[in-house]
Amino acid sequence: MSRLVVVSNRVALPKEIRAGGLATAMHAALSECGGVWFGWSGKLAAASATELRRQREGLITYATLDLSRRDRDDYYAGFANRALWPLFHCRTDLVDYQRETYAGYQRVNAMFAEHLAALLEPDDVAWVHDYHLIPLAAHLRRRGVASRIGFFLHTPLPPADLLVTLPHHRDLIEALAAYDLVGLQTPRDLRALQDYFCHEAGAELADDDTIRTADGRRFRAGCFPIGIDTAAVAESAARAATGSAVAHLRESLAERALVIGVDRLDYSKGLPERFAAFGRLLESAPHLRSRVSLLQIAPPSRSEVPEYRAIRRELERIAGHINGAYAEPDWVPIRYVNKAFPQATLAGYYRVARVGLVTPLRDGMNLVAKEYVACQDPADPGVLVLSRFAGAANELKTALRVNPYDQDEVADALRAALVMPMEERRMRWQAMMEVMRRQDITAWRGAFLRALARTAAS
Repeated sequence: MSRLVVVSNRVALPKEIRAGGLATAMHAALSECGGVWFGWSGKLAAASATELRRQREGLITYATLDLSRRDRDDYYAGFANRALWPLFHCRTDLVDYQRETYAGYQRVNAMFAEHLAALLEPDDVAWVHDYHLIPLAAHLRRRGVASRIGFFLHTPLPPADLLVTLPHHRDLIEALAAYDLVGLQTPRDLRALQDYFCHEAGAELADDDTIRTADGRRFRAGCFPIGIDTAAVAESAARAATGSAVAHLRESLAERALVIGVDRLDYSKGLPERFAAFGRLLESAPHLRSRVSLLQIAPPSRSEVPEYRAIRRELERIAGHINGAYAEPDWVPIRYVNKAFPQATLAGYYRVARVGLVTPLRDGMNLVAKEYVACQDPADPGVLVLSRFAGAANELKTALRVNPYDQDEVADALRAALVMPMEERRMRWQAMMEVMRRQDITAWRGAFLRALARTAAS
């Protein structure tokens, strides 16, 4: 049986794995037949490590590298998060391309490849994750690695017309052809990749989703929408429903309806637009004032990036304005919380909320949408209001799908969700749960690895 080697920007050690997340799926895959998890340790050192740090637990070997501050700043904070992240979320206005950070991105990928090539055995299957490591396979191939290598992009992929705005886009995007299989979240992302290769790189598309490049390289690309551990998340929410954290939240609501949003503090999540839409709801439906509250949990992320500090200030301003306009002595419209909570606590909060408000401006999938649905009480489920620009909207078709740029449409959806009859709520929830049970994270993992095996065989 082939050994699986998972490669990601960060390696999640056992104590760092949270229930239901991607790390859980990777850990389960590696535990089945043994394998290696390779990537950055998350630690900084005076110089990037020349030797791997290895830790073995059960059948899994965790192989990690420390990075120097310069390599971290160029590769991770620089090119990956100040150029690729905004570009892939269609925010070309925020792309900060620097030759130095792109060189650092390639330098760290080459360093990863050097260490990984020494680890890989001929029959190994390597599964590389996300935008941090796009050129990794190309660096491995230059070192003579012939193993099967698959790649999965967790973010969206923008249209070709936006990809070409990135300097050296061909050098970067065409490096994907070094993989045997490239997985994307949605048909829209797949079309973007095919359009780029066919119209910008002179490739040809075969009937079996194989892309043949101008220099004769062949690789496959397909849609593999990521899921969650639906059953485990539902069980966690049922347990949390009787916990003290949920009891305190219920008590503070005083039987008011709760709308919940949980997002990293990121400009792609549409949080200013979300707050404005909630304010529009209170303006247009005065009878709902003092009867509904929005709880927005937004843990800070990438605080060293100026755009992230700016969005935090903007949200504080908007929330303050809305609360100042509508609050009563015993009621605050928006509860805006800048800290993280344990996943079990969030599961309980989701179960309490009458509405899950998930309105990113662009998202690869958005697993919060799926977690909210999985956490609902089957006897009395809440309603999901979901951006049409989240990958999850492609699967959760009975959510109330909205354009997050249209404040009136989001406000109307919130109003409809708050008064939706029980029978309709149950019907919508059951339809989404059927999809999520069928396409959970185990099914996603299996589908990708089976497709990679078939690709190598062909």
